[in-house]
Amino acid sequence: MLYHREKHTSELTVVDRDHISLILQECHDLPYMVHMSEDRTKERVASTAWWPKWEKELSEYINTCERCQKANRKHGKKYWLLQHIEEPKHPWETINLDWVTGLVSGGKGNFNAFLIIVDRFSKDVRCLTCHKEDKAMDTSLLFWNNIISTCGVPKSINSDRDPKFTSEAWTNLYDLLGTKLEFYTDYHPQTDGLAESMIQIMEDILRRFCAYGMEYNDHERYTHYWVTLLPAVQLAYNTSQDSTTGKSPSLVEKGWNPLLPVDHLKKNLLTIHPTAKDFHDMWKRACITTSKCIAEAKEYNKQRWDKSNMEPGFKEGNQVLVCGENAVEVKPTEEFSRKHPVFPVSLVKPYFQTEEDTFPSRNKNPTPPEIAEVEDSPGPVKKIIKARNIRLNGKYQRQYLVRFKNQTADTDKWFEEDAIPDERLHLRRFRASRRTKHSH
Repeated sequence: MLYHREKHTSELTVVDRDHISLILQECHDLPYMVHMSEDRTKERVASTAWWPKWEKELSEYINTCERCQKANRKHGKKYWLLQHIEEPKHPWETINLDWVTGLVSGGKGNFNAFLIIVDRFSKDVRCLTCHKEDKAMDTSLLFWNNIISTCGVPKSINSDRDPKFTSEAWTNLYDLLGTKLEFYTDYHPQTDGLAESMIQIMEDILRRFCAYGMEYNDHERYTHYWVTLLPAVQLAYNTSQDSTTGKSPSLVEKGWNPLLPVDHLKKNLLTIHPTAKDFHDMWKRACITTSKCIAEAKEYNKQRWDKSNMEPGFKEGNQVLVCGENAVEVKPTEEFSRKHPVFPVSLVKPYFQTEEDTFPSRNKNPTPPEIAEVEDSPGPVKKIIKARNIRLNGKYQRQYLVRFKNQTADTDKWFEEDAIPDERLHLRRFRASRRTKHSH
């Protein structure tokens, strides 16, 4: 046997490919080595054996390890540089919108959600109470009565991929109005996050007054539900200075700020409405300044983002792994053909392979299991809505009404228990929710 001696240590010298592969497998793959990182494995190999260019081969072995690639989290810089939505030149030319849901029912209409709409130019915010269960036409009428009637028709609308927008009623309404409906992908912060950021701000403000049951008691012991507080929150935000423009949304949009109670305490209060010429000049200067501030903020945000992100460098034909919970929904069945065939680049990482004869003793990559097709299924199951007993062939059978992900109630279907995909998980959640309802 040959030994390689370096300083005060000696390692067994190996040259046979089978032995090299076996040593790498022993130092990395086996349960008592638990697929450690390259640095930790390098220490094991260095104290065991030596062969020419062993460090390079060790790196290749670990980088192409099937189990490590699938199990390890994605590290390093995120892929893709910041992509901006074209910024508007006038108020209410481009808007962002999203929903805040999961609220306690309140107000005369028992509202349990509100639609938040943000003007991308002035940063003006409108909060419209609604119901989580509203259909597309309800949302369209809400938008028509509260936005179009006062702010006109926006040039473009930025929203997430929600059934409310993809429904025929909503798209037909905006086709008639000539609006270009732009969708951006969920969980894709490189595209846009204005509405989501505004939701966080509004939720934080409401939480300060609506903790413990979403209600607030003032000094007169009068109860204010979140529905009652929402107009005050909207007024407070729209009259406060925005960090991007340096002015309040109301000042940018109208040229003046609405009066607040504190303003009446000021002595020698100047007129809020200047002369027509002064108002026009002031508003024009405000728009120019706002556009400049938005452009500077965009460039600053892009520089900050691009420092910690990079171009992915993927080419057509490269194999990749999809990271996160999105991966479990990719099924090679007919239902996958109805899904959007594009993943955000931030959710993928490169997949590395090597020739089989490079490391002969390595366990062969497992063949992917065959995925059983789900007949008449519009997609992955979201939840079970309700259950019923029906009589078939003289016997009672239990059936469950299933709601599918990214689908409306129109696609709900009745299934027997054995026919529900992942039935154990969904049935457990359904029965737990029923127990909670009965306990109340």
